[in-house]
Amino acid sequence: MSTLLIDGQEQGGVPAGDRGLAYGDGVFETLRLSAGRPRLLERHLQRLQQGCGRLGFEAPASSLLMADIEAVAAAAPPDGVVKLIVTRGDGGRGYRPPPAPRARRIVSAHPAPAYDPAWWTEGVSLRICATRLGRNPALAGIKHLNRLEQVLARREWDDPEVPEGLMLDDAGHLVCGTQSNLFVLRDGTLMTPALDACGVAGVMRGFVLSQAASLGLRVGVGAMKLEVLEEAQEIFLTNAVIGIWPVRATGVHAFAPGVVAARMQQCLARETA
Repeated sequence: MSTLLIDGQEQGGVPAGDRGLAYGDGVFETLRLSAGRPRLLERHLQRLQQGCGRLGFEAPASSLLMADIEAVAAAAPPDGVVKLIVTRGDGGRGYRPPPAPRARRIVSAHPAPAYDPAWWTEGVSLRICATRLGRNPALAGIKHLNRLEQVLARREWDDPEVPEGLMLDDAGHLVCGTQSNLFVLRDGTLMTPALDACGVAGVMRGFVLSQAASLGLRVGVGAMKLEVLEEAQEIFLTNAVIGIWPVRATGVHAFAPGVVAARMQQCLARETA
């Protein structure tokens, strides 16, 4: 089986005229496999369709996407990763999109990242990134292909003991990690930054929010300043690949892995069993 399919076929590469390559004109999803099956698949496909709609082109049929995912997942490790990219397709030179674009599907399989297993139990250390996220409501929430802000932020450090950095917007509000969403428990309320101006609305973020009520948690979604971390009872990060990481330190502030992160990990384990 192939670990790379382009429009459902084994091909040598993406044409130079693809708008995803030229302009970042497209969206992507990164799916974690659990026993060979994509985790939270429906949430991923729903977000991809919404992202294509926001960019103004029709997403490929779900049946085509499912067939591609199943084909490459069969060639991946059972706990590996499948990356799904959908671009607007070919369009020639110039920013103006073609009037009738034909979306291109690029699906690939990869091994799971070799993260320290202790990060799920003992927590991770974070840094605060100097690179800021620009606010643009037209693109906020979707996982579009232009990730240069995250690339620049991730260039800021090379410490294997610090796997993630938090990013603020240009007004000084907490938004997310370079590859994750942020949750803070404070005064009994599970808080997460609003993503109406920038940032990616992660599928694991959505899963956690959907589970909060069943765990008896109040939820707050809104603007968050950096100072909220100093008053946190618990902090954790989420994304589709890592699932849920408790946070043990943000700069000089230390935290103990909390009960909410552990309970969310249990909810995820039941969901994917």
